[in-house]
Amino acid sequence: MTVMAERTSQMSVEDFEELSAAAPETVTLEFINGRLEVKPVTDNKHAALIAWLVRQCMQARPELDLVTTQQLKVERYRKGRAVPDGTLVPIDHLMDQDEDWADPKGVLMTVEVTSYDSDTESRDRREKPAAYAAAGIPVYLLVDRDRQALLVHTGPDLDHGQYLHVDIVPFGEKTTLPEPVGIALDTEPLKKYVR
Repeated sequence: MTVMAERTSQMSVEDFEELSAAAPETVTLEFINGRLEVKPVTDNKHAALIAWLVRQCMQARPELDLVTTQQLKVERYRKGRAVPDGTLVPIDHLMDQDEDWADPKGVLMTVEVTSYDSDTESRDRREKPAAYAAAGIPVYLLVDRDRQALLVHTGPDLDHGQYLHVDIVPFGEKTTLPEPVGIALDTEPLKKYVR
């Protein structure tokens, strides 16, 4: 088992939240593993892929919302903050939260789509899965456009900040995302959203 080493935090969570609120619309700021992360605005194919996934979720599970702008508290012990590309929750689940950064309790799945930037390897493939697992989110779906595959992470180990299972589904295959998601996907259309 891989255990992430503790890092000295670059700033307090309060300082991060103040900085994030003042950030320009051209970037998204996150605070993961005590470190400030800057995500550039996504490309058009990235946005179209997320829209496709929202439609799939709505058709298969109309009682759920795939929210694309939800800010989440992650990493129980490190006070992390993340903005997933998608957060799957029961309808109106997040509506009554008073805070800008929602508690991940009740989140069924987080979704990330890889970007074509230098931080994708560390952010989407290592740091985000660790943060989402530590937060107890049952499913982390990584749409990896470089590998042209879905990486379906399940079995969060809260103590070690990792998922115990990762299934790889190449674009073009059919799959059903595991419970509590239970959504069938034909991944053939995902081929058009890569470079």
